[in-house]
Amino acid sequence: MSDTKTEFKPSLSAFDATMIVAGSMIGSGIFIVSADITRNVGSAGWLVAVWLLTGFMTLTAALSYGELSAMFPKAGGQYVYLKESYNPLLGFLYGWSFFSVIQTGTIAAVGVAFSKFAGYFFPSLEMTDANILMQIGFLKIYPAQILSIATIILLTYINTKGVQGGKMIQSTFTITKLASLFGLIVFGFLLASKASIWDANWANAWEMKTIASDNSTTPIFGVAILGAIAASMVGSIFSSDAWNNVTFIAGEIKNPKRNIGLSLFLGTLIVTLIYILANLMYLSVLPLNEIANAPADRVAVAASNVIFGNIGTYVIAVMIMISTFGCNNGLILAGARVYYTMAQDGLFFKKAGSLNKHAVPAWALWAQCVVAGLLCLSGRYGDLLDMVSFIVVIFYILTIIGIFILRKKRPELERPYKAFGYPVLPAIYILMGTCFCVLLIIYKPNFTWPGLIITLLGVPLYYLALRNQKNAS
Repeated sequence: MSDTKTEFKPSLSAFDATMIVAGSMIGSGIFIVSADITRNVGSAGWLVAVWLLTGFMTLTAALSYGELSAMFPKAGGQYVYLKESYNPLLGFLYGWSFFSVIQTGTIAAVGVAFSKFAGYFFPSLEMTDANILMQIGFLKIYPAQILSIATIILLTYINTKGVQGGKMIQSTFTITKLASLFGLIVFGFLLASKASIWDANWANAWEMKTIASDNSTTPIFGVAILGAIAASMVGSIFSSDAWNNVTFIAGEIKNPKRNIGLSLFLGTLIVTLIYILANLMYLSVLPLNEIANAPADRVAVAASNVIFGNIGTYVIAVMIMISTFGCNNGLILAGARVYYTMAQDGLFFKKAGSLNKHAVPAWALWAQCVVAGLLCLSGRYGDLLDMVSFIVVIFYILTIIGIFILRKKRPELERPYKAFGYPVLPAIYILMGTCFCVLLIIYKPNFTWPGLIITLLGVPLYYLALRNQKNAS
């Protein structure tokens, strides 16, 4: 007799769900990507504007998703919304992209970020030629990658033992990193803020220019301004992504019709405010050229060294290790629920559609672990994530368009929560997201076509799955 359970246990509160939203969003991005944004836009005003635009888009999308999560309060989240709004093929293409790159690539990138910053304490973890464990052709394997895989395995194992362990890790690490980030911001303003640096940074706040590695600048005019903004937002959108992970675990949240929408709003609002404040703090303690050309793009390390002195590097290293460990726990916990729901629909490996005795999809968790581990070894996760930024936003746009479709297609469905500002705010998001994608196609084609190829590879896989499903029946 099997001890496999057939249903998820609703055991996560609104607070737990909010911690999953915030904890999944905050990884290593806020500590790093402001350097690249500053190189692209070259001014304090535009640096903050990029983060404000991203924050507005994220909050608008989160408020819109509240309606969908209340309509379909079950595991699978965005996969379910796309399937219900359009057709099973579009849902599958999202799920395939999610499994092959979006979620697994993010887990790999966050895991390697953890190991890289652990290298400040253990030099053998630094990814230099002196520390190569082995080389197979072009593939170089470092101790940092092995540690990354070990942390992913550990967190996967904990999450196979039930949602309670994952919940405890998520809440503890999210509270710790929120408090740490807030503390860094406060100390920055109190101990290291200088009026001369602040005034100099804001002297020509809206003159957009690129900043080169030798600190030379090139003015940007006309339509090219939009291209620079779009290129900059790749980093800020990546740093603000994964807010929708809470929708994947709807089956395990108490009163999901209320608590998912609430957690989406609160989690994204908290993170957006902290991100804006962090960038204002950077501008108060570091000259613009030092933000743009921070060593290895580690803006937070440069700021922390100004605030705390030489120990600042280690302060940030600990913060990022806490941040990335907690972030990966949220990503690992939530991601497997998408594959579970796909398998229930006959569109993924059958074993992924079962729950273990702890009422969690253990097989799906381990499958996700394997792919993320392989991406850690490949070293190409960063490139893959750049490539799918475009696809991630396209799926967000399609999902929000789904609100309009479902109001016409399924008016009888209960809507205990309706999208805030409908139809204006969802329409603004669709317009902004479309502009972002079009500008990337024009100015950064290397960020677009590879993601499209990866996604479209799912089309033959979908029909193969349908054929196998038909043969099985």
